[in-house]
Amino acid sequence: MPLALRYPPDQRFESYVAAPAGALARLRALAERPGADWLFLAGAGRTGKTHLALALCAAAEQAGRRAALLPLAAAAGRLREALDALDGNDVVALDGVERIAGDRDEEIALFDFHNRARSLGLGVLYTAQAAPDELALALPDLRSRLQQCARIALSPLDDAGRAEVLRDRAQRRGLVLEDAAIDWLLTRTDRDLGALVGLLDKLDRASLAAQRRGTVPFLRKVIETGT
Repeated sequence: MPLALRYPPDQRFESYVAAPAGALARLRALAERPGADWLFLAGAGRTGKTHLALALCAAAEQAGRRAALLPLAAAAGRLREALDALDGNDVVALDGVERIAGDRDEEIALFDFHNRARSLGLGVLYTAQAAPDELALALPDLRSRLQQCARIALSPLDDAGRAEVLRDRAQRRGLVLEDAAIDWLLTRTDRDLGALVGLLDKLDRASLAAQRRGTVPFLRKVIETGT
């Protein structure tokens, strides 16, 4: 069902690294201003689509508006009911449109929601791993509706971007992580951003327990011993 919750503090617009020019301003407008352009975020996995969807909802609630995030994969088989439950919100983020592509019943449910949301004046953000014209949608009318949304294309981060994310997340946790340690992590571990952030959480717990700074020797010990 739709997620109405206190959104994770790491998932905010200001903590998103290397956003396309103008993207954050358009997302803020959607979060805060009735009648703002609907948006379609397209990007491969681990490009921060869910991060921005969560940030949108947090910003909307901070502006005094009601917001909800619906991961479409979590609503498989009951999408119409989940979408009906979104009525009453001002801003809605629908995360992972590719998950329903090819399922005609689910696509019809999303098409009906799209039209209803327009008539009610909701603000809507869609996310997917590809642009509307590249998704394997069975319903041409749904594709047409999604193509009418203003589009933002997200790209994977390079190593400099990954380092910036790690540095920002470490600072937010109060973890002292030396630049040499960040460079070491990027050259010795999985560069998938989700895996890196998960590893950072583990290092944070280990650092607190040992009262140690995030140096290369300490990181090596934590990773090699698993503690």
